[in-house]
Amino acid sequence: MSGADDIAALDFASVTPEEFARLVKGLSTKEINEIARDSALRVRVLAEVFGRMERQFKPEVAGSLQALIRWKVTGQGEVPDAVYETRIGDGTCTVTEGRSDAEPRVTLIMNDADFLKLVSGNASPVTLFMLRKVKIAGDVALAAGLTRYFDIPKA
Repeated sequence: MSGADDIAALDFASVTPEEFARLVKGLSTKEINEIARDSALRVRVLAEVFGRMERQFKPEVAGSLQALIRWKVTGQGEVPDAVYETRIGDGTCTVTEGRSDAEPRVTLIMNDADFLKLVSGNASPVTLFMLRKVKIAGDVALAAGLTRYFDIPKA
């Protein structure tokens, strides 16, 4: 069974963030790209990851932060880019799919493999930025500290 098959067979509702992090850690970039090429599977994985952001948000750390973060996960071939927005404010975090007309405080642009590694705690945001695997437009300081506002699993 390939990594894509393992992910496709998942019942996301029953997988803990730590189990997901371990799964991602066990996948090669090639296997993640295979998942990303399966449009329906990619949509499922991204929807699950972004859906969990609200639950993994740490309002006590965010304090009075007010920010709109735009995420652009770049597609490949026939697979289009995926855009999500995370709005942090008043002690809450809400995630919406798609691009709004609002001006984000920061936009993060990366491919599927780097995105999954980042959100599963399997890659350092600073390292990804230094290797130019994550492009940042806007507030770089906010981007650098984003991971502290979320309970990132450890694989």
